Amino acid sequence: MNRPMAGLGVKLSTSLKTVPAAAWNACANPLALTAATRATIPAKAGGDETAPGRADGDNPFVSHEFLLALEESGCVGGRTGWSPAYLLVEDAEGALLACAPSYLKSHSQGEYVFDHGWADAYERAGGRYYPKLQVAAPFTPATGPRLLVADGARSQEARDALIAGLAALAGQAQASSVHVTFAQEPDIGALGEAGYLERHDLQFHWRNEGFHAYDDFLATLASRKRKALKRERREALGNGITVDILSGSDLTEAVWDDFHSFYEDTGARKWGRPYLNRTFFSRVGAAMGERIVLVMAKRAGRYIAGAINFRGANTLYGRNWGCVEDHPFLHFELCYHRAIDYAIAHGLERVEAGAQGEHKIARGYRPALTRSLHHIVDPGLRRAVADHLRRERAHIAAAQEALEAESPFRKDRGDDA
Repeated sequence: MNRPMAGLGVKLSTSLKTVPAAAWNACANPLALTAATRATIPAKAGGDETAPGRADGDNPFVSHEFLLALEESGCVGGRTGWSPAYLLVEDAEGALLACAPSYLKSHSQGEYVFDHGWADAYERAGGRYYPKLQVAAPFTPATGPRLLVADGARSQEARDALIAGLAALAGQAQASSVHVTFAQEPDIGALGEAGYLERHDLQFHWRNEGFHAYDDFLATLASRKRKALKRERREALGNGITVDILSGSDLTEAVWDDFHSFYEDTGARKWGRPYLNRTFFSRVGAAMGERIVLVMAKRAGRYIAGAINFRGANTLYGRNWGCVEDHPFLHFELCYHRAIDYAIAHGLERVEAGAQGEHKIARGYRPALTRSLHHIVDPGLRRAVADHLRRERAHIAAAQEALEAESPFRKDRGDDA
């Protein structure tokens, strides 16, 4: 694919091996921190990268390293149903100005924004829903940039060219639709102007209000909730359980063997077949181990459970968890409480704990809106989906309001309740 637009060329690549990492990352994370800088940021840092309310300027899941690890490990490509179709926007000199982590898909697995109902209805009506074009970080329900545009004088032109390129690729591939999932601004606004339909859902995120210690966070909760969480954390570490926080060179092959066995057991019970294979963890650990925070529980001299997180500039992203022994509250300790501990210690603004899970509310995580954008080619299907999304957005707004009312936080932060 090579369509010029306003002096820009739009190309298709089926492998990130053909795209220089530095060029991709300059588009994906133009404000990215280096490993050395990230290691030296003090708690409560106040620079632009960690300013409250800002999008994460160093999102790990659209980095060249993360996406290439998926590709080289065989988690995408081949017969997985995720066929890489990366769009690249270049100027006349061949400099990369924008790109997109886009995939042609033959199913709707591993996306966490569920359109199975749309596919079933369309195919019952005689349509063909697959292939579809997905712009996403595969297997990762975390908000981030999707139209990856380098800073510069032509950034808006490059974004427009990328959006036009998605439509052209969908047409070439005879795709039914384009789905840009877990998007953020300015992509949301640009895609909305291009006629994409907006979809909402909820996750649960923890927000750092300038806490210096976990007890500072506990002080914002109602007395009964504080006591419950203290008891929960004590009981989670019963039976002689200890916890290690591993990153960088700590991530040995033996550690990955243990964690993958936990992940595989949990994945097999939840999905039937885990999305990430053992090779992926070795690859991603070697490529970006300093951005991984692996929380591992040990008992009687061996690891028995673990949770993997990825670190951005101002956010800790909780991803996968698993165990080979069941212990009360251990899941909550490793996935939620330890993530809060880490965020406070490292001055991070928030923890995003992944998809679903209203049980996170009691642990101080609040409902947060996620947004996805959808281009539907067939006019009849588009009308039906647009009507569904109008009603769904109203339902999500009502659900968010109701969940906020279940908050464990003190109604009056000034009293001693």
